[in-house]
Amino acid sequence: MPQHYNDIFTANKQWVQSKLGEDEQYFEKLSKGQKPPFLWIGCSDSRVPANEITGTAPGEVFVHRNIANMVIHTDMSMLSVLDYAVNVLEVRHVIVCGHYGCGGVLAAMGQKQFGLIDNWLRHIKDVYRLHHEELDAIEDESKRADRLVELNVQEQVFDLTKTTIIQNAWAQGRFLQVHGLVYSIANGILKDLNVTVGDNSEIEGVYKLQIKNKILV
Repeated sequence: MPQHYNDIFTANKQWVQSKLGEDEQYFEKLSKGQKPPFLWIGCSDSRVPANEITGTAPGEVFVHRNIANMVIHTDMSMLSVLDYAVNVLEVRHVIVCGHYGCGGVLAAMGQKQFGLIDNWLRHIKDVYRLHHEELDAIEDESKRADRLVELNVQEQVFDLTKTTIIQNAWAQGRFLQVHGLVYSIANGILKDLNVTVGDNSEIEGVYKLQIKNKILV
């Protein structure tokens, strides 16, 4: 495993040779473009690489990562990735993936100040506030943290459905599903939270947007 900056280049050359050994035209094919079916919104944690844990190859998953896999409506980076993935790449599945033991979630459960990131963690605290009765009833702190990880993913899925980008795609009759998953670093398994949304039928009325003089119903 590379430990120093220069080690990265050595490892890169080895990787290139490995890929060319499998297929001499590997990079030529890859350079012709991408048409991934998935957009992955995940955590920046270095132990949660989207391609590796899903067994997908380069070109098959479009990826956006941030602290605690958040969908924040003022985050232009996330929204730009979402817009490009949905409207240009025409992905068919948007996946929000959290992971147990998430440092962002654990930090949001406490009162300690960390600096600028506290403003980001406040959004996770909002999730706790929405579900505080369920969470406060869990005595084991570790299990409470795991449940907050799951609830946080659930809320980010719902936040995606509130965006104009997702709602417009549905209004156009596009097949587009939003999913919520949690990854366990301890065993490598992905868990489907069964919060998949494929249309706006479950969106609360206040979030349904008026598109071209029609209310999405």
